[in-house]
Amino acid sequence: MKERLVIFDTTLRDGEQSPGASMTKEEKIRVARQLERMKVDVIEAGFAAASPGDFDAIRAIAEAIKESTVCSLARANENDIRRAGEAIRPAAKGRIHTFIATSPIHMEKKLRMTPDQVVEQAVKAIGWAREYTDDVEFSAEDAGRSELDFLCRIFEAVIKAGATTINVPDTVGYNLPGQFAETIRQLVARVPGADKVVWSVHCHNDLGLAVANSLAAVLVGARQVECTINGLGERAGNASLEEIVMAVRTRADIFPVETGVDTTQIVPASKLVSQITGYPVQPNKAVVGANAFAHESGIHQDGVLKHRETYEIMRAEDVGWTQNKLVLGKHSGRNAFKTRLAELGIELAGDEALNAAFARFKELADKKHEIFDEDLQALVSDETVTPEDEHYKLVYSRVCSETGETPQAAVTLTVGGAEHKAGAAGSGPVDATFRAIESVAKSGSELLLYSVNAITTGTDAQGEVTVRLARGGRIVNGNGADTDIVIASAKAYLNALNKLHSAGEKVNPQGDV
Repeated sequence: MKERLVIFDTTLRDGEQSPGASMTKEEKIRVARQLERMKVDVIEAGFAAASPGDFDAIRAIAEAIKESTVCSLARANENDIRRAGEAIRPAAKGRIHTFIATSPIHMEKKLRMTPDQVVEQAVKAIGWAREYTDDVEFSAEDAGRSELDFLCRIFEAVIKAGATTINVPDTVGYNLPGQFAETIRQLVARVPGADKVVWSVHCHNDLGLAVANSLAAVLVGARQVECTINGLGERAGNASLEEIVMAVRTRADIFPVETGVDTTQIVPASKLVSQITGYPVQPNKAVVGANAFAHESGIHQDGVLKHRETYEIMRAEDVGWTQNKLVLGKHSGRNAFKTRLAELGIELAGDEALNAAFARFKELADKKHEIFDEDLQALVSDETVTPEDEHYKLVYSRVCSETGETPQAAVTLTVGGAEHKAGAAGSGPVDATFRAIESVAKSGSELLLYSVNAITTGTDAQGEVTVRLARGGRIVNGNGADTDIVIASAKAYLNALNKLHSAGEKVNPQGDV
């Protein structure tokens, strides 16, 4: 029997620290349910002390998730840990993940603490956490640049205090695989009580080595890997869950471990996270990219046709790539629609939400001959927006664009329930629409990103638009989908404005390991 490699997913915490990737509570619950469906061992749901919104989201996830462990991050101080403890209290299985920096530069410049004070604070943190749960993880922030002797000292102390998982993060993506593996090997060999805990790694991708460093650590004793869907995360991101899981599975001849992940849920998880955060997956991304199983070369095509394994080391269907599509028209019933949503893992809050989604489905069916699963994901995402979140709402839009003439746009919006009409000219129909919206909203925001992707194939495909806005240090993504790109663009812009307007929206979660 192989040992179990614990998959610790931090998409909802570290992944959310990507600029503009902040999710609403409802979106976080959708992602958490998909992670549970994928049989991820631990879901790091957020950082409870970051904001009331983060606390509420973690608590809601703790109430909703029954199979996976629900975890909250906390700095090594009493307030953070007690907030984390209260947030995970409803969980069937809860974990507190506390951390403190251990590298000389962090202790001196950031914490302004001596090594002795850092060890003392870490031990106190474990004690506070154990008042809420026996499942306590300790991380030495910036372990990748910490002194090995000091790591041995602090890890010994927290193990004695009751930590059950010891995480060794390469917080700034500085390490190389051989070097990082040697660090893990020495820690496992030298730290008293090392055999009583699970050794974990959390690697960042600043040098493109997060997955390589994580796998190197697994080969020398790490038995938990902290990772994210699509490698999402601040700066260059985190180790990619799909790459870790499939590397271990594909190279079972090398790795002495196995995961409990249902790999057929990987692609659905990837698409869901991409759609919610507005971060598209590059076509050549390993495992989940659109071209991951595509073959252009004639030699490759010939080989694959003769025997798949000539050029494919994984089966596309094993990671969730399917050709499933829902082909329904305007005369199709609610039951078929509801059944397909359930198969996709989409749960709507009550009959009212289902009826609204079904009405939108019928509208879309009038425009498109075939409705694909991706269309349903985009369609249902609009239903997760609650009325209180819609300070700005599109009522009507008209654009005029012709050769040799300046495009014109006219919009009707409701702002806080009051109707406003406006018009504007622009360099194109989308630019004119945004200018018309801004003439009403006067948000003072800066447009950082405008991106359009076709959700499916064909000229009748829905376009999915991502808009990234910044104002006063806050960065948000807005998403919108429609067969009309201009309408999709307006929806995305208003979605971003609503996030900026939301009083509970945080600038960015604090805390990184």
